[in-house]
Amino acid sequence: MTFWEHLDELRSRLWRMLVAALIAAVTCFCFKEPLFAIILAPKGDNISLINIEITQQFFTHMRVALWMGIIVVSPYLIYQLFAFVAPGLYELERRMAIRAAGGGYLLFLAGVLLNYFIIFPFTVQFLGTYQVSPEVPNQISLSSYIGLLVTMTLVMGAVFELPVLCWLLGKFGILKSAFMRKYRRHVIVVILIVGAIITPTGDPFTLTLVSIPIYLLWELSILIVKKVEK
Repeated sequence: MTFWEHLDELRSRLWRMLVAALIAAVTCFCFKEPLFAIILAPKGDNISLINIEITQQFFTHMRVALWMGIIVVSPYLIYQLFAFVAPGLYELERRMAIRAAGGGYLLFLAGVLLNYFIIFPFTVQFLGTYQVSPEVPNQISLSSYIGLLVTMTLVMGAVFELPVLCWLLGKFGILKSAFMRKYRRHVIVVILIVGAIITPTGDPFTLTLVSIPIYLLWELSILIVKKVEK
């Protein structure tokens, strides 16, 4: 294929991705009640949200529908990207790309689910009920709640990509399992710091809930890199 034919192929696949994302987003927008039942479930019944801007609820609905639409069709989006680059890859590179994309997607979902069911609810309950004084009640805005949820979801999803990153570095000979084992204790300290940043609640229980899965991912990464070295 010539350069312009490649460009036409890319444009065609980008259009398909855009149309699929828009259809999914519009569908999510039409199902407001079940969508926000999922979004608002982690806060529990003891925390109320307020809206202080006249357009905030509508635009929040649009943004959430767009994000959910992208998540729903993300396997199709990944497939379209892979289908574009696959013809230019060797067989070995194609298998590596499939493993990296598939494994990365599943790990990202694992991080998202861990955050949604465990980490974020504890964070919201702590921060949403924390008061410097009984005279200062909490009035939590809808935008701050959604912003915290999106941020923590993306961070946890990104953290769970650690095994894929280590696998790729091991494949290219940049990372060695011996190096990873040697600095295991240093990594534990880094994991605790990262866990404290991700979970601003400050309680040891939530910090442990975050740190243990990340440490297990590091140990899994060591095994993966060791297998790559053989």
